[in-house]
Amino acid sequence: MLDFKEEQILFSLGHKSIGALDEAGRGPLAGPVVAACVLIGPDFKILNKKLRLVNDSKKLSQKKREELYTIIKNEFECGIGICDHATIDRINILEATFLAMKKAISALRQKPAFIIVDGKFPITNLSLKQKPIIGGDGSIFSIAAASIIAKVTRDKIMMEMHEIYPEYAFDRHKGYGTKTHIEKLKVFGPSPIHRRSFSPIDKMVKFKK
Repeated sequence: MLDFKEEQILFSLGHKSIGALDEAGRGPLAGPVVAACVLIGPDFKILNKKLRLVNDSKKLSQKKREELYTIIKNEFECGIGICDHATIDRINILEATFLAMKKAISALRQKPAFIIVDGKFPITNLSLKQKPIIGGDGSIFSIAAASIIAKVTRDKIMMEMHEIYPEYAFDRHKGYGTKTHIEKLKVFGPSPIHRRSFSPIDKMVKFKK
């Protein structure tokens, strides 16, 4: 089980609440980037034993992620922020990720006293105190919980996109650049939700012009 050491250190320093952030969807060729912020307080205890299985969302099966998603949503306040493909193309994926994270924080009813975020970069233009943690989604409970919320939320969005654009098989790859996805792109060209600023989509769009 992932521990609470990082959170406990921050609580011992006097921070009254912590918002843990992670994202899903930085790498895909299509769809949005989704961020989640999970809020915890110093008195939280793991009462539901299934929460001991919380880990980096990439290390869990779809079934386990979805089960933990429901439990996490019931146990914690969670904020979700989304930036669509058009915003990603306009401001770049890193800035869109930061914007999604700020939206996730704003979606919480209570503002966190301190933010911990997966990755090596601090969120730009954020007034809250924060700490970026490389590999946080695989080592820190609250960030791993946020990774699950973000991943399941994004997967649900991409399943909805599959209903609209079934020819791209988004249900199979969720927009990532798999062999199947690239083959579909060669046949059908980019859909309205593909990221025009990402390779090889940018080359396809230029070729069509």
